[in-house]
Amino acid sequence: MPEPLRIAFVAAECEPWAKTGGLGDVVDALARALPLVPGATDGLVDVFLPRYRSVPVPEGASATTTVRVPDPHALAGAVDVSIVDVAANGYRLRLVDHPAAFDRDGFYGPPGSGDFADNAWRFGLLCRAALETLRADAAHGERPVDLVHIHDWHACPVALFRDRWYVDDPVVGRAAVVLTIHNLAYHGWTPRESLRDLGLTPGDGVIAADAVGVDLLWAGIERSELVNTVSPGYARESLGPELGFGLDATLRAKGDRYLGILNGLDTTVWDPATDADLAATYSAGDLAGKATCRADLLGRVGFDPTDDAPVLGMIGRLDPQKGFDLLADAAPRLLDAGARLIVLGSGDPAQVAGFRSLAARRPDRVALLERFDRVMARRIYAGADFFLMPSRFEPSGQGQMIAMRYGTPPIVRRTGGLADSVVDELTRPGKGTGFAFGPATAAALTTAAEAAIAARDRGGQAWDGVVARGMATDFDWATGSAPRYAAMYERAIGIRRRADAVLERSPTSRPRRP
Repeated sequence: MPEPLRIAFVAAECEPWAKTGGLGDVVDALARALPLVPGATDGLVDVFLPRYRSVPVPEGASATTTVRVPDPHALAGAVDVSIVDVAANGYRLRLVDHPAAFDRDGFYGPPGSGDFADNAWRFGLLCRAALETLRADAAHGERPVDLVHIHDWHACPVALFRDRWYVDDPVVGRAAVVLTIHNLAYHGWTPRESLRDLGLTPGDGVIAADAVGVDLLWAGIERSELVNTVSPGYARESLGPELGFGLDATLRAKGDRYLGILNGLDTTVWDPATDADLAATYSAGDLAGKATCRADLLGRVGFDPTDDAPVLGMIGRLDPQKGFDLLADAAPRLLDAGARLIVLGSGDPAQVAGFRSLAARRPDRVALLERFDRVMARRIYAGADFFLMPSRFEPSGQGQMIAMRYGTPPIVRRTGGLADSVVDELTRPGKGTGFAFGPATAAALTTAAEAAIAARDRGGQAWDGVVARGMATDFDWATGSAPRYAAMYERAIGIRRRADAVLERSPTSRPRRP
Protein backbone atom coordinates (compact mmCIF):
# COMPACT_ATOMS: atom_id res chain seq x y z
CA MET A 1 0.00 0.00 0.00
CA PRO A 2 1.25 3.56 -0.67
CA GLU A 3 2.12 5.75 2.29
CA PRO A 4 -1.00 7.50 3.68
CA LEU A 5 -1.25 11.18 2.85
CA ARG A 6 -1.95 14.36 4.81
CA ILE A 7 -4.57 16.27 2.80
CA ALA A 8 -6.03 19.76 3.28
CA PHE A 9 -8.95 21.31 1.39
CA VAL A 10 -9.47 25.04 0.88
CA ALA A 11 -12.94 26.05 -0.30
CA ALA A 12 -15.54 28.80 -0.09
CA GLU A 13 -18.38 26.37 0.67
CA CYS A 14 -18.91 23.16 2.60
CA GLU A 15 -22.25 21.53 3.35
CA PRO A 16 -23.94 21.85 5.84
CA TRP A 17 -22.00 24.88 7.08
CA ALA A 18 -22.07 27.09 4.00
CA LYS A 19 -23.67 26.15 0.70
CA THR A 20 -25.14 27.80 -2.38
CA GLY A 21 -24.77 24.86 -4.78
CA GLY A 22 -22.92 21.67 -5.67
CA LEU A 23 -19.50 22.96 -4.56
CA GLY A 24 -20.50 22.66 -0.90
CA ASP A 25 -21.88 19.15 -1.39
CA VAL A 26 -18.70 17.91 -3.04
CA VAL A 27 -16.30 19.39 -0.48
CA ASP A 28 -18.21 17.80 2.40
CA ALA A 29 -18.84 14.40 0.79
CA LEU A 30 -15.32 13.95 -0.60
CA ALA A 31 -13.70 14.96 2.70
CA ARG A 32 -15.76 12.30 4.47
CA ALA A 33 -15.16 9.64 1.84
CA LEU A 34 -11.37 9.89 1.53
CA PRO A 35 -10.59 8.29 4.93
CA LEU A 36 -12.66 5.29 3.77
CA VAL A 37 -10.27 4.68 0.86
CA PRO A 38 -7.54 2.30 2.06
CA GLY A 39 -4.22 4.13 2.32
CA ALA A 40 -5.57 7.45 1.04
CA THR A 41 -4.96 9.58 4.14
CA ASP A 42 -3.21 9.34 7.50
CA GLY A 43 -6.34 10.53 9.32
CA LEU A 44 -9.05 13.14 8.93
CA VAL A 45 -8.92 15.58 6.04
CA ASP A 46 -8.64 19.26 7.00
CA VAL A 47 -11.23 21.56 5.39
CA PHE A 48 -10.48 25.29 5.56
CA LEU A 49 -13.65 27.38 5.22
CA PRO A 50 -14.42 31.04 5.96
CA ARG A 51 -16.42 31.58 9.11
CA TYR A 52 -19.21 33.50 7.48
CA ARG A 53 -21.77 35.28 9.65
CA SER A 54 -24.25 32.46 9.11
CA VAL A 55 -21.86 29.62 9.98
CA PRO A 56 -22.70 28.09 13.36
CA VAL A 57 -20.03 26.78 15.71
CA PRO A 58 -21.24 23.98 17.98
CA GLU A 59 -20.76 24.97 21.61
CA GLY A 60 -18.07 22.93 23.30
CA ALA A 61 -17.11 21.19 20.05
CA SER A 62 -14.24 23.41 18.96
CA ALA A 63 -10.71 24.53 19.74
CA THR A 64 -9.39 27.92 18.68
CA THR A 65 -5.83 28.85 17.78
CA THR A 66 -4.37 32.08 16.43
CA VAL A 67 -2.03 32.47 13.48
CA ARG A 68 -0.27 35.58 12.28
CA VAL A 69 -1.21 36.16 8.66
CA PRO A 70 0.35 38.66 6.22
CA ASP A 71 -2.34 41.18 5.28
CA PRO A 72 -1.78 44.02 2.78
CA HIS A 73 -4.66 45.97 4.37
CA ALA A 74 -3.15 45.96 7.86
CA LEU A 75 -0.98 48.87 9.03
CA ALA A 76 1.49 46.41 10.53
CA GLY A 77 1.44 44.27 7.38
CA ALA A 78 -0.06 41.31 9.22
CA VAL A 79 -3.07 40.42 11.38
CA ASP A 80 -3.95 37.74 13.89
CA VAL A 81 -6.57 35.36 12.53
CA SER A 82 -8.47 32.83 14.62
CA ILE A 83 -8.70 29.26 13.39
CA VAL A 84 -11.68 27.48 14.92
CA ASP A 85 -11.34 23.71 14.69
CA VAL A 86 -14.61 21.79 14.65
CA ALA A 87 -14.92 18.01 14.67
CA ALA A 88 -17.26 17.63 11.70
CA ASN A 89 -18.78 14.41 10.45
CA GLY A 90 -15.65 12.59 9.27
CA TYR A 91 -13.20 15.49 8.84
CA ARG A 92 -11.69 18.43 10.73
CA LEU A 93 -13.42 21.65 9.76
CA ARG A 94 -11.11 24.64 10.21
CA LEU A 95 -13.03 27.90 10.19
CA VAL A 96 -10.97 30.94 9.28
CA ASP A 97 -12.48 33.55 11.60
CA HIS A 98 -11.71 37.15 10.66
CA PRO A 99 -14.82 39.33 11.06
CA ALA A 100 -13.59 42.15 8.83
CA ALA A 101 -13.51 39.71 5.92
CA PHE A 102 -16.32 37.28 6.60
CA ASP A 103 -18.82 38.66 9.12
CA ARG A 104 -21.14 39.91 6.40
CA ASP A 105 -24.61 39.27 5.06
CA GLY A 106 -23.82 36.97 2.14
CA PHE A 107 -20.92 34.74 1.10
CA TYR A 108 -19.86 36.47 -2.10
CA GLY A 109 -21.91 39.64 -2.12
CA PRO A 110 -24.98 41.28 -0.56
CA PRO A 111 -28.15 39.25 -1.16
CA GLY A 112 -29.76 40.14 -4.47
CA SER A 113 -26.81 42.15 -5.79
CA GLY A 114 -23.30 41.66 -7.17
CA ASP A 115 -20.04 40.62 -5.58
CA PHE A 116 -18.23 42.35 -2.73
CA ALA A 117 -15.61 44.69 -4.19
CA ASP A 118 -12.88 43.24 -1.96
CA ASN A 119 -13.44 39.54 -2.67
CA ALA A 120 -9.85 39.13 -3.84
CA TRP A 121 -8.65 40.30 -0.43
CA ARG A 122 -11.21 38.19 1.45
CA PHE A 123 -10.40 34.93 -0.27
CA GLY A 124 -6.71 35.75 -0.43
CA LEU A 125 -6.84 36.02 3.37
CA LEU A 126 -8.57 32.62 3.54
CA CYS A 127 -5.78 31.05 1.48
CA ARG A 128 -2.93 32.75 3.34
CA ALA A 129 -4.46 31.75 6.68
CA ALA A 130 -4.74 28.13 5.54
CA LEU A 131 -1.08 28.01 4.50
CA GLU A 132 0.12 29.66 7.71
CA THR A 133 -2.00 27.27 9.80
CA LEU A 134 -0.47 24.26 8.06
CA ARG A 135 3.00 25.67 8.82
CA ALA A 136 2.01 26.18 12.46
CA ASP A 137 0.66 22.62 12.66
CA ALA A 138 4.01 21.25 11.56
CA ALA A 139 5.82 23.45 14.10
CA HIS A 140 3.64 21.87 16.81
CA GLY A 141 4.45 18.33 15.75
CA GLU A 142 1.74 17.49 13.21
CA ARG A 143 2.82 15.75 10.05
CA PRO A 144 3.49 18.21 7.21
CA VAL A 145 0.80 18.46 4.59
CA ASP A 146 1.40 16.47 1.40
CA LEU A 147 -1.24 18.06 -0.79
CA VAL A 148 -3.59 21.03 -0.76
CA HIS A 149 -6.79 20.48 -2.73
CA ILE A 150 -8.22 23.82 -3.84
CA HIS A 151 -11.76 24.29 -5.12
CA ASP A 152 -12.76 26.93 -7.69
CA TRP A 153 -11.29 30.41 -8.04
CA HIS A 154 -11.74 31.40 -4.40
CA ALA A 155 -8.97 28.98 -3.37
CA CYS A 156 -6.65 29.59 -6.33
CA PRO A 157 -4.51 32.15 -4.45
CA VAL A 158 -3.05 29.10 -2.65
CA ALA A 159 -1.16 28.18 -5.83
CA LEU A 160 0.00 31.76 -6.43
CA PHE A 161 1.10 32.25 -2.84
CA ARG A 162 2.96 28.94 -2.73
CA ASP A 163 5.00 29.92 -5.75
CA ARG A 164 5.51 33.53 -4.60
CA TRP A 165 6.38 33.22 -0.92
CA TYR A 166 6.69 29.57 0.09
CA VAL A 167 8.86 27.93 -2.55
CA ASP A 168 11.60 27.13 -0.03
CA ASP A 169 9.28 26.50 2.89
CA PRO A 170 9.83 22.93 4.15
CA VAL A 171 6.11 22.48 4.88
CA VAL A 172 3.81 24.10 2.32
CA GLY A 173 6.55 24.65 -0.26
CA ARG A 174 6.84 20.91 -0.75
CA ALA A 175 3.06 20.40 -0.94
CA ALA A 176 1.44 19.56 -4.26
CA VAL A 177 -1.65 21.50 -5.32
CA VAL A 178 -4.66 19.99 -7.06
CA LEU A 179 -7.42 22.24 -8.40
CA THR A 180 -10.99 21.08 -8.93
CA ILE A 181 -13.09 23.31 -11.18
CA HIS A 182 -16.75 23.06 -10.24
CA ASN A 183 -17.87 25.96 -12.41
CA LEU A 184 -15.79 27.37 -15.25
CA ALA A 185 -18.07 30.37 -15.61
CA TYR A 186 -16.60 32.16 -12.57
CA HIS A 187 -12.96 33.22 -12.79
CA GLY A 188 -12.23 35.63 -9.96
CA TRP A 189 -10.87 38.36 -12.21
CA THR A 190 -8.68 40.78 -10.23
CA PRO A 191 -7.65 43.98 -12.08
CA ARG A 192 -4.16 45.46 -11.82
CA GLU A 193 -5.21 48.11 -9.30
CA SER A 194 -6.53 45.38 -6.97
CA LEU A 195 -3.47 43.13 -7.06
CA ARG A 196 -2.29 44.73 -3.84
CA ASP A 197 -5.34 43.14 -2.14
CA LEU A 198 -3.53 39.83 -2.71
CA GLY A 199 -0.16 41.25 -1.67
CA LEU A 200 1.04 40.92 -5.26
CA THR A 201 2.58 43.42 -7.68
CA PRO A 202 3.37 43.27 -11.38
CA GLY A 203 6.87 41.93 -12.00
CA ASP A 204 7.08 40.12 -8.64
CA GLY A 205 7.86 36.74 -10.14
CA VAL A 206 4.33 35.41 -10.36
CA ILE A 207 2.59 38.41 -11.96
CA ALA A 208 3.96 39.63 -15.31
CA ALA A 209 5.29 43.19 -15.30
CA ASP A 210 2.82 44.27 -18.00
CA ALA A 211 -0.19 42.38 -16.57
CA VAL A 212 -3.52 44.21 -16.57
CA GLY A 213 -4.62 41.97 -13.73
CA VAL A 214 -4.89 38.30 -12.90
CA ASP A 215 -7.58 35.74 -13.64
CA LEU A 216 -7.36 33.68 -10.45
CA LEU A 217 -8.90 30.56 -11.97
CA TRP A 218 -6.43 30.76 -14.87
CA ALA A 219 -3.56 31.17 -12.39
CA GLY A 220 -4.75 28.13 -10.46
CA ILE A 221 -4.88 26.05 -13.64
CA GLU A 222 -1.40 27.20 -14.65
CA ARG A 223 0.25 26.55 -11.28
CA SER A 224 -1.50 23.45 -9.94
CA GLU A 225 0.20 20.11 -10.52
CA LEU A 226 -3.06 18.58 -11.68
CA VAL A 227 -6.47 20.03 -12.54
CA ASN A 228 -9.79 18.29 -12.83
CA THR A 229 -13.41 19.08 -13.36
CA VAL A 230 -16.37 17.11 -12.12
CA SER A 231 -17.10 14.75 -15.00
CA PRO A 232 -15.17 13.29 -17.94
CA GLY A 233 -17.79 14.58 -20.37
CA TYR A 234 -17.53 18.15 -19.17
CA ALA A 235 -13.72 17.92 -19.21
CA ARG A 236 -13.90 17.13 -22.94
CA GLU A 237 -16.51 19.81 -23.62
CA SER A 238 -14.54 22.50 -21.79
CA LEU A 239 -11.60 22.06 -24.18
CA GLY A 240 -13.62 23.87 -26.85
CA PRO A 241 -14.52 27.57 -27.04
CA GLU A 242 -18.26 27.04 -26.54
CA LEU A 243 -17.95 25.72 -22.98
CA GLY A 244 -14.37 26.67 -22.14
CA PHE A 245 -15.37 30.18 -20.98
CA GLY A 246 -12.16 31.66 -22.36
CA LEU A 247 -9.91 29.11 -20.65
CA ASP A 248 -10.11 26.34 -23.25
CA ALA A 249 -6.63 27.05 -24.64
CA THR A 250 -5.15 26.98 -21.12
CA LEU A 251 -6.90 23.69 -20.39
CA ARG A 252 -5.74 22.18 -23.68
CA ALA A 253 -2.17 23.21 -22.87
CA LYS A 254 -2.45 21.29 -19.59
CA GLY A 255 -2.62 18.09 -21.64
CA ASP A 256 -3.14 14.92 -19.62
CA ARG A 257 -2.78 16.93 -16.42
CA TYR A 258 -6.40 18.01 -16.90
CA LEU A 259 -9.01 15.32 -16.40
CA GLY A 260 -12.59 14.66 -15.38
CA ILE A 261 -13.80 12.75 -12.31
CA LEU A 262 -17.56 12.33 -12.04
CA ASN A 263 -18.97 13.52 -8.73
CA GLY A 264 -20.37 10.93 -6.40
CA LEU A 265 -23.47 10.83 -4.24
CA ASP A 266 -23.72 10.56 -0.47
CA THR A 267 -25.77 7.38 -0.27
CA THR A 268 -26.27 7.71 3.48
CA VAL A 269 -27.91 11.11 3.05
CA TRP A 270 -29.89 10.13 -0.03
CA ASP A 271 -31.61 6.83 0.66
CA PRO A 272 -35.38 6.30 0.17
CA ALA A 273 -35.24 3.38 2.60
CA THR A 274 -34.29 5.66 5.50
CA ASP A 275 -35.42 9.14 4.41
CA ALA A 276 -37.43 10.55 7.32
CA ASP A 277 -38.83 13.40 5.20
CA LEU A 278 -40.86 11.05 3.00
CA ALA A 279 -44.47 10.04 3.61
CA ALA A 280 -43.30 6.42 3.36
CA THR A 281 -39.93 4.76 2.91
CA TYR A 282 -39.24 2.20 0.20
CA SER A 283 -36.42 0.32 -1.50
CA ALA A 284 -35.63 -1.33 -4.80
CA GLY A 285 -36.92 -4.59 -3.39
CA ASP A 286 -40.19 -3.09 -2.16
CA LEU A 287 -41.51 -0.05 -4.03
CA ALA A 288 -44.89 0.06 -2.30
CA GLY A 289 -43.97 3.22 -0.40
CA LYS A 290 -43.29 5.15 -3.59
CA ALA A 291 -47.00 5.23 -4.44
CA THR A 292 -47.66 6.72 -1.00
CA CYS A 293 -44.98 9.37 -1.65
CA ARG A 294 -46.58 10.19 -5.00
CA ALA A 295 -50.02 10.70 -3.48
CA ASP A 296 -48.55 12.78 -0.67
CA LEU A 297 -46.68 15.06 -3.09
CA LEU A 298 -49.71 15.60 -5.33
CA GLY A 299 -51.91 16.43 -2.35
CA ARG A 300 -49.39 18.96 -1.02
CA VAL A 301 -49.29 20.92 -4.30
CA GLY A 302 -53.04 20.81 -4.87
CA PHE A 303 -53.19 18.11 -7.55
CA ASP A 304 -55.59 15.17 -7.57
CA PRO A 305 -53.69 12.32 -5.81
CA THR A 306 -55.82 9.70 -7.57
CA ASP A 307 -55.02 10.96 -11.09
CA ASP A 308 -52.54 8.62 -12.81
CA ALA A 309 -51.43 11.23 -15.37
CA PRO A 310 -47.64 11.58 -15.44
CA VAL A 311 -45.93 13.99 -13.05
CA LEU A 312 -42.69 15.70 -14.11
CA GLY A 313 -40.62 17.36 -11.40
CA MET A 314 -37.81 19.90 -11.73
CA ILE A 315 -35.66 21.40 -8.98
CA GLY A 316 -32.96 24.03 -9.14
CA ARG A 317 -31.90 27.57 -9.82
CA LEU A 318 -34.20 29.14 -12.40
CA ASP A 319 -31.45 30.02 -14.84
CA PRO A 320 -31.00 29.60 -18.61
CA GLN A 321 -28.07 27.23 -17.96
CA LYS A 322 -30.46 24.79 -16.31
CA GLY A 323 -32.87 24.83 -19.26
CA PHE A 324 -35.92 26.11 -17.42
CA ASP A 325 -36.79 28.18 -20.48
CA LEU A 326 -36.78 25.00 -22.57
CA LEU A 327 -39.31 23.47 -20.18
CA ALA A 328 -41.44 26.62 -20.24
CA ASP A 329 -41.57 26.43 -24.04
CA ALA A 330 -42.23 22.68 -24.04
CA ALA A 331 -44.85 22.84 -21.28
CA PRO A 332 -47.99 23.70 -23.33
CA ARG A 333 -47.64 20.61 -25.52
CA LEU A 334 -46.85 18.39 -22.52
CA LEU A 335 -49.78 19.78 -20.54
CA ASP A 336 -52.14 19.30 -23.46
CA ALA A 337 -51.03 15.67 -23.54
CA GLY A 338 -52.04 15.30 -19.87
CA ALA A 339 -48.75 15.77 -18.03
CA ARG A 340 -48.43 17.77 -14.80
CA LEU A 341 -45.43 19.86 -13.74
CA ILE A 342 -44.01 20.58 -10.29
CA VAL A 343 -41.20 23.16 -10.33
CA LEU A 344 -39.23 24.03 -7.19
CA GLY A 345 -36.73 26.89 -7.25
CA SER A 346 -36.11 30.60 -7.65
CA GLY A 347 -33.82 32.81 -9.68
CA ASP A 348 -33.96 34.69 -12.97
CA PRO A 349 -37.11 36.90 -12.91
CA ALA A 350 -37.73 36.24 -16.60
CA GLN A 351 -37.67 32.49 -16.01
CA VAL A 352 -39.91 32.78 -12.95
CA ALA A 353 -42.42 34.93 -14.82
CA GLY A 354 -42.98 32.26 -17.45
CA PHE A 355 -43.81 29.61 -14.88
CA ARG A 356 -45.98 31.99 -12.85
CA SER A 357 -48.06 32.57 -15.96
CA LEU A 358 -48.32 28.84 -16.63
CA ALA A 359 -49.32 28.09 -13.05
CA ALA A 360 -51.94 30.86 -13.11
CA ARG A 361 -53.51 29.52 -16.31
CA ARG A 362 -53.31 25.83 -15.37
CA PRO A 363 -53.34 25.55 -11.56
CA ASP A 364 -54.56 21.95 -11.82
CA ARG A 365 -51.55 20.99 -13.97
CA VAL A 366 -48.66 23.31 -12.93
CA ALA A 367 -47.30 23.94 -9.45
CA LEU A 368 -44.55 26.56 -8.99
CA LEU A 369 -42.86 26.56 -5.59
CA GLU A 370 -40.68 29.69 -5.49
CA ARG A 371 -38.27 28.82 -2.71
CA PHE A 372 -35.33 26.73 -1.58
CA ASP A 373 -36.88 23.85 0.33
CA ARG A 374 -34.78 20.79 1.20
CA VAL A 375 -37.72 18.73 2.44
CA MET A 376 -39.95 19.45 -0.54
CA ALA A 377 -37.05 18.61 -2.85
CA ARG A 378 -36.87 15.15 -1.31
CA ARG A 379 -40.62 14.72 -1.75
CA ILE A 380 -40.32 15.61 -5.43
CA TYR A 381 -37.45 13.16 -5.96
CA ALA A 382 -39.59 10.41 -4.41
CA GLY A 383 -43.06 11.36 -5.61
CA ALA A 384 -42.64 12.47 -9.21
CA ASP A 385 -42.82 10.02 -12.10
CA PHE A 386 -39.92 11.71 -13.93
CA PHE A 387 -37.20 14.18 -12.99
CA LEU A 388 -36.24 16.86 -15.52
CA MET A 389 -32.71 18.21 -16.11
CA PRO A 390 -32.66 19.84 -19.56
CA SER A 391 -29.41 21.73 -18.85
CA ARG A 392 -27.58 23.57 -21.61
CA PHE A 393 -24.40 22.48 -19.85
CA GLU A 394 -23.89 20.57 -16.63
CA PRO A 395 -20.41 19.94 -15.20
CA SER A 396 -21.68 17.03 -13.11
CA GLY A 397 -25.16 17.33 -11.67
CA GLN A 398 -26.50 15.58 -8.62
CA GLY A 399 -30.24 15.74 -9.16
CA GLN A 400 -30.22 13.00 -11.79
CA MET A 401 -28.27 10.70 -9.43
CA ILE A 402 -30.68 11.31 -6.56
CA ALA A 403 -33.69 10.79 -8.82
CA MET A 404 -32.37 7.43 -10.03
CA ARG A 405 -31.68 6.32 -6.46
CA TYR A 406 -35.25 7.29 -5.55
CA GLY A 407 -36.71 5.28 -8.45
CA THR A 408 -37.64 8.34 -10.53
CA PRO A 409 -36.15 8.08 -14.04
CA PRO A 410 -34.51 11.35 -15.16
CA ILE A 411 -35.07 13.07 -18.49
CA VAL A 412 -31.81 14.88 -19.25
CA ARG A 413 -30.00 16.70 -21.98
CA ARG A 414 -27.04 14.70 -23.29
CA THR A 415 -24.24 16.92 -21.94
CA GLY A 416 -21.40 16.85 -19.39
CA GLY A 417 -22.06 14.85 -16.26
CA LEU A 418 -25.63 14.10 -17.32
CA ALA A 419 -24.36 12.11 -20.31
CA ASP A 420 -21.80 10.38 -18.08
CA SER A 421 -24.31 9.28 -15.45
CA VAL A 422 -27.56 8.52 -17.29
CA VAL A 423 -27.85 5.66 -19.78
CA ASP A 424 -30.47 6.56 -22.39
CA GLU A 425 -33.19 3.94 -22.70
CA LEU A 426 -34.22 5.33 -26.07
CA THR A 427 -30.90 4.56 -27.76
CA ARG A 428 -29.92 1.60 -25.54
CA PRO A 429 -33.20 -0.22 -24.90
CA GLY A 430 -33.02 -2.72 -22.08
CA LYS A 431 -29.96 -1.00 -20.57
CA GLY A 432 -31.20 2.49 -19.82
CA THR A 433 -31.48 4.24 -16.48
CA GLY A 434 -33.29 7.30 -17.84
CA PHE A 435 -34.03 9.24 -21.02
CA ALA A 436 -31.81 11.70 -22.90
CA PHE A 437 -32.05 14.19 -25.76
CA GLY A 438 -29.45 16.09 -27.75
CA PRO A 439 -30.22 19.58 -29.08
CA ALA A 440 -30.96 22.29 -26.50
CA THR A 441 -34.44 22.90 -27.90
CA ALA A 442 -37.94 22.68 -26.54
CA ALA A 443 -38.84 20.31 -29.37
CA ALA A 444 -36.10 17.84 -28.43
CA LEU A 445 -37.10 17.98 -24.77
CA THR A 446 -40.75 17.42 -25.68
CA THR A 447 -39.94 14.42 -27.88
CA ALA A 448 -37.85 12.78 -25.13
CA ALA A 449 -40.50 13.45 -22.48
CA GLU A 450 -43.24 12.01 -24.68
CA ALA A 451 -41.17 8.88 -25.31
CA ALA A 452 -40.50 8.51 -21.58
CA ILE A 453 -44.18 8.91 -20.74
CA ALA A 454 -45.08 6.33 -23.38
CA ALA A 455 -42.62 3.88 -21.81
CA ARG A 456 -44.23 4.43 -18.41
CA ASP A 457 -47.72 3.98 -19.82
CA ARG A 458 -46.70 0.68 -21.43
CA GLY A 459 -45.30 -0.49 -18.13
CA GLY A 460 -44.19 -4.09 -17.84
CA GLN A 461 -40.66 -5.42 -17.54
CA ALA A 462 -39.17 -2.73 -19.79
CA TRP A 463 -40.34 0.08 -17.53
CA ASP A 464 -39.57 -1.81 -14.33
CA GLY A 465 -36.08 -2.40 -15.68
CA VAL A 466 -35.40 1.32 -16.18
CA VAL A 467 -36.42 2.00 -12.57
CA ALA A 468 -34.48 -0.95 -11.16
CA ARG A 469 -31.27 -0.20 -13.07
CA GLY A 470 -31.39 3.42 -11.97
CA MET A 471 -31.79 2.47 -8.32
CA ALA A 472 -28.95 -0.04 -8.60
CA THR A 473 -26.42 2.41 -10.11
CA ASP A 474 -23.51 2.88 -7.71
CA PHE A 475 -22.65 6.57 -7.31
CA ASP A 476 -21.23 6.15 -3.80
CA TRP A 477 -18.26 8.48 -3.18
CA ALA A 478 -16.27 5.88 -1.25
CA THR A 479 -16.36 3.25 -4.00
CA GLY A 480 -16.28 5.45 -7.09
CA SER A 481 -15.02 9.02 -7.07
CA ALA A 482 -12.92 9.12 -3.88
CA PRO A 483 -10.47 6.38 -5.00
CA ARG A 484 -9.97 8.31 -8.27
CA TYR A 485 -9.14 11.45 -6.30
CA ALA A 486 -6.73 9.47 -4.12
CA ALA A 487 -4.93 8.25 -7.24
CA MET A 488 -4.86 11.81 -8.57
CA TYR A 489 -3.26 12.99 -5.33
CA GLU A 490 -0.50 10.38 -5.57
CA ARG A 491 0.23 11.45 -9.12
CA ALA A 492 0.28 15.17 -8.24
CA ILE A 493 2.67 14.58 -5.33
CA GLY A 494 4.99 12.66 -7.63
CA ILE A 495 4.97 15.54 -10.13
CA ARG A 496 5.73 18.06 -7.38
CA ARG A 497 8.57 16.05 -5.91
CA ARG A 498 10.18 15.49 -9.29
CA ALA A 499 9.98 19.23 -9.96
CA ASP A 500 11.54 19.96 -6.58
CA ALA A 501 14.40 17.58 -7.34
CA VAL A 502 15.12 19.44 -10.57
CA LEU A 503 15.02 22.83 -8.83
CA GLU A 504 17.34 21.64 -6.07
CA ARG A 505 19.95 20.99 -8.72
CA SER A 506 19.51 24.60 -9.92
CA PRO A 507 18.99 26.59 -6.72
CA THR A 508 19.51 29.96 -8.40
CA SER A 509 16.26 29.50 -10.29
CA ARG A 510 14.22 29.37 -7.09
CA PRO A 511 12.68 32.58 -5.73
CA ARG A 512 13.31 32.96 -2.02
CA ARG A 513 10.71 33.41 0.68
CA PRO A 514 11.02 36.91 2.19
